[in-house]
Amino acid sequence: MIIQCKGAYHPWIASIECFDPETIALIGASEKEGSLGRTIIENMLFCRERKIFPVNPNRKTVLDRTCYASITDVPGHIDLAIIVTAAKTVPRIVEECGQAGVDGLIIISEGFREVGEEGWKLEEEIVQIRKKYGMRILGPNCLGVIRPNAGFCATHLSRCSRSREGRFADAEQRLR
Repeated sequence: MIIQCKGAYHPWIASIECFDPETIALIGASEKEGSLGRTIIENMLFCRERKIFPVNPNRKTVLDRTCYASITDVPGHIDLAIIVTAAKTVPRIVEECGQAGVDGLIIISEGFREVGEEGWKLEEEIVQIRKKYGMRILGPNCLGVIRPNAGFCATHLSRCSRSREGRFADAEQRLR
């Protein structure tokens, strides 16, 4: 788990951009039934009004929304990018997010330190890119973030509750 952020005591906790973003890019968005990219975008569409930008170089649209080939093609500032692509593509995508000025990333993709030396190298590359741009990163191997009371559900778990009652929030990280 990276969670290496600016400042001291877990700045993710105080980060509006990462836990209550207005603009979100889902990199690896898909219409394929049962895929992570499909489940996550469906969950986000159940959330309160936010600007959601699907990103996938192989699609023109995802669920009737314009789909962008790269994070660098998305118009305007992105508060949070969620990455759900093959591990070998993630360092390049993190670099592109840094170049685009994205504030925070959730890396749901797996295939990093848990698979051995090659995965460790990919994860270290991500750490170096994060330091270069000062981005906040949750992941890899992350289940995502759920904040029902804020209307924010960025996870691949089955449909998020539409309830906004209570004081529940969840940021999940699988540890191996």
